[in-house]
Amino acid sequence: MSLFTEFDLLPTLQASLAERELSVPTEIQQRAIPLLLAGRDLVGVSETGSGKTLAYALPVLHRLKSLENDGDRVTVDSRPRTVVIVPTRELGEQVARVFKPFTHTTRLRVRCVLGGTDFDVSKRNIKGPLEILVSTPGRLIKLLAAELVDLSDVRTLVFDEADQLLDQGFINSATRIANACQGDRQMALFSATVPPKVQSLISNLFSEAEVIRSEGSHQLVSGLKTENLAVKEGKRFPILENLLTAPVEGGTIIFTNTREQCDKVAREMKAIGHEAVVYRGEMDKIERRKNLKLFREGKIPFLISTDLASRGLDVEHVGRVINYHLPQQMENYIHRVGRTARAGRAGLVINLVTERDEGFVARLVSLRTKKTAAAKLDSARNWPVEPEHKKPVSKTVKPNKVIVRRK
Repeated sequence: MSLFTEFDLLPTLQASLAERELSVPTEIQQRAIPLLLAGRDLVGVSETGSGKTLAYALPVLHRLKSLENDGDRVTVDSRPRTVVIVPTRELGEQVARVFKPFTHTTRLRVRCVLGGTDFDVSKRNIKGPLEILVSTPGRLIKLLAAELVDLSDVRTLVFDEADQLLDQGFINSATRIANACQGDRQMALFSATVPPKVQSLISNLFSEAEVIRSEGSHQLVSGLKTENLAVKEGKRFPILENLLTAPVEGGTIIFTNTREQCDKVAREMKAIGHEAVVYRGEMDKIERRKNLKLFREGKIPFLISTDLASRGLDVEHVGRVINYHLPQQMENYIHRVGRTARAGRAGLVINLVTERDEGFVARLVSLRTKKTAAAKLDSARNWPVEPEHKKPVSKTVKPNKVIVRRK
């Protein structure tokens, strides 16, 4: 379907879409919405920035409001009918923002219980009747253990950014949450990549699900320009210093692999007069949220981060991503570069490449040039396995249609 108006959605939802001037669905929305409206279980794999949240939000809202229109209202406290599981507080807040414009006309209630907030806040948020609960796994497990939430009436269970959920070892929590819901609930899983643990979850909980994969999944986003800069004798910062003065439309995210590297780059940038904020784990959550807000609003041009910022964060004005250190896993690279070139816009990725990164860079060339059609796969066994980051077999960085500048 080429237009949202072609979907069998309630008039209130169609009106909200029109008010927001949303008329043409993305590929994942075109393929996922009809299946979810039909009540099918679904596994959807699509690149970052492709509109996965709205792909499940609209069917969820349609189903819940239809039940209410038929006289089946939610009246029991702390007993949601839809649960959306997210990996982080930041992503949970973003999911709630996607739902919010549609709740004005439907009058459906969306509540968040997220890790990183005081538990008493979660207890207050779960009180009273509600239709949609957005939660991190650990916080929901804690509420279940305290018998503060009842999932027996859940009609739809969604796992968003599933690859990050499972990166953090949440497969047991996912299974426990699914078992706490009613037996005939609808289930959906959305992810940008499919590492082995996601394949395992698909096999365990989604064995009868419809599996769809957008044409751009497991590939780099379109509109992305990539430059590889060779690092000589481990001297990265002089290269970065030259890049910082280049004009860029939008902000720049600089990725490192560890918290220590993140802090070191921040200190070195400050020493040469460049304003930057840090976004990483093991820092005060209030400070982290403040830093993200400054960057998101364009008040600070540089955000230095670990892979914490690579998953799920939607910052519209990111014009450039710099991989100060390349990640160890291809899926992390896909998530990092997905912070730019979102929603069809152009973006620039600059990789600082050492000799040990050569094999990884060769796989990036393959990822960019590979053109695979969207496919329906019958089981998790058919998903491609993520390549490992191995040492290079030769000693030169092969450009192969990639811009290479030596500094």
